[in-house]
Amino acid sequence: MLFLKDRGFQHPVASEITPHAVYEQRRQMLRLLAAGGGGLAMAGWASREALAQIPRPNKLAALAGARSGVAGATTMEKLTAYADVTTYNNYYEFGTDKSDPARTAGTLKSRPWTVAIEGEVKKPKVYDLDELLKLAPMEERVYRLRCVEGWSMVIPWVGYSLSELIKRVEPTGNAKFVEFVTLADAKQMPELNSRVLAWPYVEGLRLDEAMNPLALLAFGLYGEVLPNQNGAPLRLVVPWKYGFKSGKSIVKIRFTDRQPATSWNRAAPSEYGFYSNVNPNVDHPRWSQSKERRIGEDGLFAKKRATTMFNGYEAQVGQLYTGMDLKRFY
Repeated sequence: MLFLKDRGFQHPVASEITPHAVYEQRRQMLRLLAAGGGGLAMAGWASREALAQIPRPNKLAALAGARSGVAGATTMEKLTAYADVTTYNNYYEFGTDKSDPARTAGTLKSRPWTVAIEGEVKKPKVYDLDELLKLAPMEERVYRLRCVEGWSMVIPWVGYSLSELIKRVEPTGNAKFVEFVTLADAKQMPELNSRVLAWPYVEGLRLDEAMNPLALLAFGLYGEVLPNQNGAPLRLVVPWKYGFKSGKSIVKIRFTDRQPATSWNRAAPSEYGFYSNVNPNVDHPRWSQSKERRIGEDGLFAKKRATTMFNGYEAQVGQLYTGMDLKRFY
């Protein structure tokens, strides 16, 4: 990915994000203001001011985060509408169609919830969700999310760097990789009887990738706790990798001395490599990865945008892969 230079832009905190119910009004206001000669930047500022007094119609519990100071943790790009973020999802435990999770994930019980930390750590522990929520200050991170099928979103996540948790459990010298295991409960997840994947869903990172400050342990989006279909109550967000690397509804984090066997890599190793970095120069065997469609940019004639190396986070993560053949380690 090509990287976006920091131009001093600071995204508003969660409480200042446009309410869901007025999103369409905001888009129309942007058009009108921009057409009036003020330009897109002035339109964005004016619309935010105009909407500031409208009560936020929270559908879920509020979860605010302070503005993040992590390099690369904000983008100037337009946010994807909450309605799109929460109704166009990959969560195969609840169905393979993009609209299935929003319809069927109501069966997921996100409390009580625990996450077991195991393996090559000096301080293994089973964390209660409330402990994790208080482990580090919550931040808002506005990340691009690029999925392997060719679509993308811009989402205001709420959480903190995964490294905050890693530092507290103190990995041993043998720890080289981190494995993430998600919930697999047939009573809550109607599609676990399918043969799409071997359950539970498993993903993994190299330890240095997991320690990168952009790797996010997310508990919310749009200033609210995560909806079930987006991976409640906590998930991983690794913005420079394809979306399937960001496991949802995590119940176990295991530190290992060897590369874990991840779900999609086991299912189709010729199509889904362990690293899965966004790379427009390496095609999926069945389609190009050079272009993407931003969800919400509707219309028959809407142009696809060029996909950028590491999803635009090359400045922050490119050094992790110095000297690697990124076509071989796809």
